[in-house]
Amino acid sequence: MLGSQAAEDVAQDALVAVCGALERWQPEKRVMAFVYGIASNKVVDAYRAAGRDRSVPTEGVPDSPDLSPGPEQSAVFNAEVAELRAMLEELPVHHREVLVLRLALGLSAVETADTVGSTSGAVRVTQHRALAKLRELVARRAERGV
Repeated sequence: MLGSQAAEDVAQDALVAVCGALERWQPEKRVMAFVYGIASNKVVDAYRAAGRDRSVPTEGVPDSPDLSPGPEQSAVFNAEVAELRAMLEELPVHHREVLVLRLALGLSAVETADTVGSTSGAVRVTQHRALAKLRELVARRAERGV
């Protein structure tokens, strides 16, 4: 019922417990009932321990550590993204569009200008103004403690 390795461990624990409890055994009682009682308690203990064990056995050891973000890092990242989105919503549409094209998508000033129907110089000026406004929003939020 426990699997071969676990059964061997439980049997060993039961035998050690029987040896330790021999001084409590009373000769007028049957020895097998005494041993069976100790062994059944050890089996119950093994099932309880298995119920608490949440590990997942694997075939081998991984080649490298798992560097993906855990739940805490994911929650912090999601909160920061939500805060950035809220600040971007406060920018004028044209500023937000230029920032997304230039910084998020990595387009050049010329490519961004073609996309928005402007010149590359105007795109650079708009990006500069949008970043200045974004810095101002970040500073205001920091002052308010948000």
